[in-house]
Amino acid sequence: MYRKGYGVIETLAPLHVGATTGEETGNLNLIFRDQFTQTGIVPGSSIRGRLRSDLYLSNEEGKTLAEDWYGRPAERNKDIEFESRIKIEQASVLWLPVFCPGQPVVWISCPRLLMRYQRIAPDKNLKKIPKPYTSSLGLEGRKLKTKEAQKKAGGKEVLFFNFGFVSIENQQDLSAWFPLEAMFGYGETKDLPALIVEDKDMGMIHDMALYRQSRVALQKGQKVVDDRAFFNVEALPEGTVMVFPFGIKDSQNSDKKLDWKPLHNNTEGDIYLGGLESVGFGHCYMTLRGLQ
Repeated sequence: MYRKGYGVIETLAPLHVGATTGEETGNLNLIFRDQFTQTGIVPGSSIRGRLRSDLYLSNEEGKTLAEDWYGRPAERNKDIEFESRIKIEQASVLWLPVFCPGQPVVWISCPRLLMRYQRIAPDKNLKKIPKPYTSSLGLEGRKLKTKEAQKKAGGKEVLFFNFGFVSIENQQDLSAWFPLEAMFGYGETKDLPALIVEDKDMGMIHDMALYRQSRVALQKGQKVVDDRAFFNVEALPEGTVMVFPFGIKDSQNSDKKLDWKPLHNNTEGDIYLGGLESVGFGHCYMTLRGLQ
């Protein structure tokens, strides 16, 4: 009944999708998170809404296509199909870039996030999920200097992070678990330093990796913070890789399959997601895969 595919989102700027007022947490604007791994997500409604808005405002024909693909409000006493043909689920983090002295960036994931990617990307023919504390072949750690520290690390190479160090248990080629062959500004993914950690550690690492910024609004005529106009915002960092599944329901009134190319009549391109676009947030590159 549905043709399936998946999308890949690469953040080219910090990405904030969440509360806009921060009333729930004082003056901190948090992002939406997965309830199990506590990593950031982009709701499917946000992706669908942006794609619909871009198409709706393009031209008169775009308005008709937007209502056909993404649905429209129901009208009374009219026997018309209003259901969206495009079904988009939430986008979850697959690889999260984290600062690591000497690298300087390591992309980190965990088995639960890899398992979700394995489920939604059957065309990649992904086999066994790597064990925790497995690193990519090109990632080189350091040996601890003291014997006591080496014993604590099991004599293995370690990576240093702000929260401590992580021992590298195994190494293998992780390039198959990157949905893109190359990333903007970082080159081919087979050369990227990557590390798998346990599910229970992913939330802590995620909090350490988030982009955070304080913002204020000043009173007119003087450099004084306006009343209640000081707040902090957090966002997923530049270089984050996210994936989301989608389904396409073809029209029952036509034998022709729906040719869905939402990104400026293409299956890949630039897109702005989330909020705070005026201050440089939300720029992403989206790629659609698995379309039949």
